[in-house]
Amino acid sequence: MSLSVALAQQSAPSADAPSDVELSEVVFGQQFNEPLVHQAVVAYLAGGRQGTKAQKTRSDVRGGGRKPWRQKSTGRARAGSSRSPLWRGGGCTFAARPQDHSVKLNRKMYRGAVRCIFSDIVRHDRLIVVPPSSLLFDTPKTKALVAKLAALELDNVLIIAAQVERNLYLSARNLHGVEVCDAEAINPVLLMSYEKVLVTTDALKAIEERLTEGCSA
Repeated sequence: MSLSVALAQQSAPSADAPSDVELSEVVFGQQFNEPLVHQAVVAYLAGGRQGTKAQKTRSDVRGGGRKPWRQKSTGRARAGSSRSPLWRGGGCTFAARPQDHSVKLNRKMYRGAVRCIFSDIVRHDRLIVVPPSSLLFDTPKTKALVAKLAALELDNVLIIAAQVERNLYLSARNLHGVEVCDAEAINPVLLMSYEKVLVTTDALKAIEERLTEGCSA
């Protein structure tokens, strides 16, 4: 499987800009497994939850040790504590407690889900490959990055580089619908959040090496 390399705003192909690049069938030729991808997305989102929410029950609220009034002959409903959930300032009936929301997902399943997502991106022509030199900037310049994305007709795009240079990060951080990450920071939610994925050739090789590790063709 091969994919052409986009050469936007370049007068002539450079040494690091081949006309096309070969894609691994193991990584980019998989059938879309919706249950597996859903499980990976749920596991990733669950792992990002802090789980630090906490509320007090009636036993945690300070005070209320004394019976507010005697049991009988007052005409009022019987009460044993002023810290009851029925009282203002009382505890919570079903108080939230700190908990771990993480969902276990095997490494092979997670990598398989990412391969399915990448394969679907290639299948729908959402992957654009560019040479590394096209994302190099001498100084942080948002206008220059906007011009390059406009030349490739990209609006909502995820940019994946082997190493995120500081100038590239500063040029893209103020753009709506544009995000930059390195090859090691990709995840299912990030890949599915953008219409297009712009990846450099060296980042593509790093992704293939990472996703084919311990995987039989």
